[in-house]
Amino acid sequence: MRPCALLLVALAGAVYASSGDRSPEFHGCVSRCRQRQCTPPNVIPLSLPLRLTHWTCEDNCNYSCMHDITSRDKRLGDRVHQYFGKWPFWRLFGIQEPASVAFSLLNFWAHWRGLERMRREIPDGHPMKKYYIVWAFTGLNAWIWSAVFHTRDWPITEKLDYFSAALTIFYALYYTVVRLFHLYPSSRRTRLTLANSSPGANNGGPTLRIWSLLCILVYLCHVSYLTLLPRFDYFYNIVFNAVVGLTHNALWALYALPASVSVFRRFPGRPKAYRPAFVTKTGVIVACMTAASALELFDFAPLLRVIDAHSLWHLATAPIAVAWYTFLIQDAREDSWRAYLG
Repeated sequence: MRPCALLLVALAGAVYASSGDRSPEFHGCVSRCRQRQCTPPNVIPLSLPLRLTHWTCEDNCNYSCMHDITSRDKRLGDRVHQYFGKWPFWRLFGIQEPASVAFSLLNFWAHWRGLERMRREIPDGHPMKKYYIVWAFTGLNAWIWSAVFHTRDWPITEKLDYFSAALTIFYALYYTVVRLFHLYPSSRRTRLTLANSSPGANNGGPTLRIWSLLCILVYLCHVSYLTLLPRFDYFYNIVFNAVVGLTHNALWALYALPASVSVFRRFPGRPKAYRPAFVTKTGVIVACMTAASALELFDFAPLLRVIDAHSLWHLATAPIAVAWYTFLIQDAREDSWRAYLG
């Protein structure tokens, strides 16, 4: 489930300095390295992969000293320190966090596959199809920028990653409200068909327009606030994404409740108590995402300096995304939508 899958992306935001890069030992090592390798006439050229990923000689000195000190600490049994808000990772072809990049691309594939399935399997006349397709594109965009951010961590790639993730989470809440409260627009023929059988349908009226405008304004204010601040407000970013994501989860958890305690009408033209068997899948996916998110709470130094909790979270979200697309397709193909499909 993409919104949940992106719920804790904000938690990847780190402070500008950590115990490792604040240490006098690290600063001394970097200063010596720059004198030996970055000062003419002793400048040592970087490899092609490092030049392609825009590493500088100074960046390379930071990387080398970080791993030299980490290797010594591990030999002595000392704790591993973070540097510039991140654990020390072995890079690959200039990629700072290769595992997170690989798993971000795996999530991209999951959303691409889901997008193709929705285009193929959801009927064109379905009122939610266009919302789901737009959401899939926000997911593709978010995971591309996640891969870019984990390739090279710069302020601009960080913001593009966070803002893209927030867009996906927020748009997921947007389409969830449209779906669960039946705000989607419908044709005149369908409105007449459902006039008596689906009293909760809004048929694209003022409620949908107000909800759409509210979401646009809130997202723009969110991005503007974080952009205009002198320093990125990581705490606010975490809270914003958490509130939006948890609200999304709570709505789908209500959707999954047993028929005897149904809160709202799940399908147009059906009573509240109507609950197909596949509805249970929603609660299972929400539970799986909650369990996967715990990986972000129990952070640990990367195994072999490659795999950390954040990268494992990315790995876990890919199959959850596949399951979520399967659920959305099942929900959209339920017979209750036939009045919309001609």
